[in-house]
Amino acid sequence: MTIFHSIQQVFSRYKILALLIAIALIWAFFTWQSDGAFLTARNFANLLRQMAITGMLASGMVFVIIAGEIDLSVGSLLGLLGGVAAVLDATYQLPVALNFAIVLGLGLVLGLFNGYWVAYLRVPSFIVGLAGMLIFRGILLAVTKGTTTPIESESFVSFGQGHLPMMLGYFIGAAVFLFLVVMTFRSRANRQRYQLAVPPLWQEGAKLLIIALIIAGFVEALNSNEGIPVPVLLMLAILGGFSFMARNTVFGRRIYAVGSNLEATRLSGVNTRLVKMALFGVMGLMCALAGLTTTARMAAGSPSAGNMGELDAIASCFIGGTSMRGGSGTVLGALIGALIMASLDNGMSMLSVESYWQMIVKGSILLLAVWIDVMSGSSER
Repeated sequence: MTIFHSIQQVFSRYKILALLIAIALIWAFFTWQSDGAFLTARNFANLLRQMAITGMLASGMVFVIIAGEIDLSVGSLLGLLGGVAAVLDATYQLPVALNFAIVLGLGLVLGLFNGYWVAYLRVPSFIVGLAGMLIFRGILLAVTKGTTTPIESESFVSFGQGHLPMMLGYFIGAAVFLFLVVMTFRSRANRQRYQLAVPPLWQEGAKLLIIALIIAGFVEALNSNEGIPVPVLLMLAILGGFSFMARNTVFGRRIYAVGSNLEATRLSGVNTRLVKMALFGVMGLMCALAGLTTTARMAAGSPSAGNMGELDAIASCFIGGTSMRGGSGTVLGALIGALIMASLDNGMSMLSVESYWQMIVKGSILLLAVWIDVMSGSSER
């Protein structure tokens, strides 16, 4: 029990660091077992492309869970929106921009529809998500007639299979690092202005140096293959945008307040119903982006697309440190959780592990992650 308690304390206090160590161990194991094939530039790019779709779903799901709700319909909604995009391209030959606009709009509307049932009609989100899982999958089968619908537009396909030019990848990496430098010293100056404690300058410099090495290694590894995949760039943009929203906006603070204490937040004048409904709308948008990416990556809309996607998204959030009790979690943690899930899928597939073992391993890790969260809550009380 002492060992378990120690593990729980480490994960509770240093969640991101513990997750990064877990990823390093997973990568080291699969690299050893595959004779170095796991960490080749080609497989690394493929791994991140796989992770991007789950990451998009997890980025929306993390806010839903923080607010104390759950959405089981996201896998089916991903499949439906991807199937609609394929039909609009193959049957109606719509321009890609119009196609994307329609699918994104439809994702927002269906997400808000789910949110309305939860927030205003007070149907438990578990039931709304379960109903949506069946309804959206049924509509997908009707839209695609149960068959795969190939897409013909090259620009559509490039959305899921394309890469950035190498020089653009280096430029984006440098821009991201400079932005982090500016934000770090801006935050330091603000803390000094209000006479708050600041870490030593050498510590800030060491942190930025490590970040610079990570960014450089990331960009170089992808450029040594074909460049940064478009879905990976989109996922990183979502990470930046959602992280900023969570930390620096009134809406972001209200999300955490709703999940921490719904009644107190409502009594303080916040429209908690509207906040929850908006979060489901954001979730719908993420399903639309993931659906478009999936369809573009496969160059076809499949009636089985998104199958079990909701479980991967939820597991990514919990593995990434999001509390099942609500009020706690980060987009970065959810994306690291998605990377762990994708690494397990990729590595076990590379080693030809039977599918039932893959499910057992992923389920066991999810159970362990939730147990750690429960134990953390028990120790706090």
